[in-house]
Amino acid sequence: MGAEGELRRTLFPLRDSDGRNWPSPPVILGLQPAALVDHVARVDWSLLDRIPGDRGGSQQVAAEDLDHILSEVKAHILPFPNEIPPIIAIAGGSVANTIRGMAAGFGVSSGIIGACGDDEQGRLFINNMSFSGVDLSRLRMKNGSTGQCACLVDADGNRTMRPCLSSAVKLQADELKREDLRGAKWLILRYAFINLEQIKVAIRIAKQEGVSVSMDLASFEMVRDYRSHLIDLLESGNIDLCFANEDEAKELISREAKVDPEAALCFLAKHCKWAVVTLGPRGCIAKHGNEVVRVRAIGDTHAVDATGAGDLFASGFLYGLVKGFCLEDCCKVGCCSGGSVVRALGGEVRPENWQWMYKQMQTGGLFLPDLKN
Repeated sequence: MGAEGELRRTLFPLRDSDGRNWPSPPVILGLQPAALVDHVARVDWSLLDRIPGDRGGSQQVAAEDLDHILSEVKAHILPFPNEIPPIIAIAGGSVANTIRGMAAGFGVSSGIIGACGDDEQGRLFINNMSFSGVDLSRLRMKNGSTGQCACLVDADGNRTMRPCLSSAVKLQADELKREDLRGAKWLILRYAFINLEQIKVAIRIAKQEGVSVSMDLASFEMVRDYRSHLIDLLESGNIDLCFANEDEAKELISREAKVDPEAALCFLAKHCKWAVVTLGPRGCIAKHGNEVVRVRAIGDTHAVDATGAGDLFASGFLYGLVKGFCLEDCCKVGCCSGGSVVRALGGEVRPENWQWMYKQMQTGGLFLPDLKN
């Protein structure tokens, strides 16, 4: 059976027992081979100074290190008004955040491809994603544990991520089937070397099925440590849309003569139809063909928690593409949705902050989502 355990089942089969198709496939599908639960807390500087790795980034840790970090968190909690409880546990992972945002905030049919464990964390992931309206028919449940991540947020709203996936169940490359992607319009990926085989297979299937591919660059550490493999993916010409934050963008072109977001945008646009570099409180820049736009951030410049800002930006940008918006309006919606998630703790937008986003979109003359409930 291997370390992951035996394949159990998909949560909801793609076909009925008599072979009939279930309802239309989601417009947007996200590949997240290993389901993840985020443990999000606001902590003081002293804890961040004591954990290994760069502050503000994302670095894998062993299970015993994660347990130690989570045990230390309670002693380093920062009090914050209206944050009850001070530590929250929610379905996490960049792709899950984007997919959940698409479904819950924009009413775009969205699903996730991956695997979760048959443990408490796996059930939490399932309940959170299904409550948000995410299609789980391509999520396999396996014997074993679900991945977890400590998301540590400092007083300035900056987040430091320490995921543990070493013992987590995951979807293997040979488990991906053409039926998983058939009928979708977009496949969302997050670059990760440990999932490179799954990413390559998913891209190949997507292109066979006429599905466009969006990829996020994950973290500056991932770009720095596995740059050559990332360049190969970009130069394949199979990535239609690429998102990078400013740190990732600069790391990508760190060996070039000119290292700035604009140069990185041009580099990405050589290989992708759409290229976007997010700039935090300064908004974003984007390029499609010969068109380049710069859009300011929307709302308060101070973030309570930056967790999920880029993921939710992607939700809004992709909503704009699905609805046929121009490049500038896609960026504006992305800035609205990215701005909505940073107003509270965690990578999930709260109902009152969705309402804040709709108000910002309406003020900006943007087409509002047609939500069925």
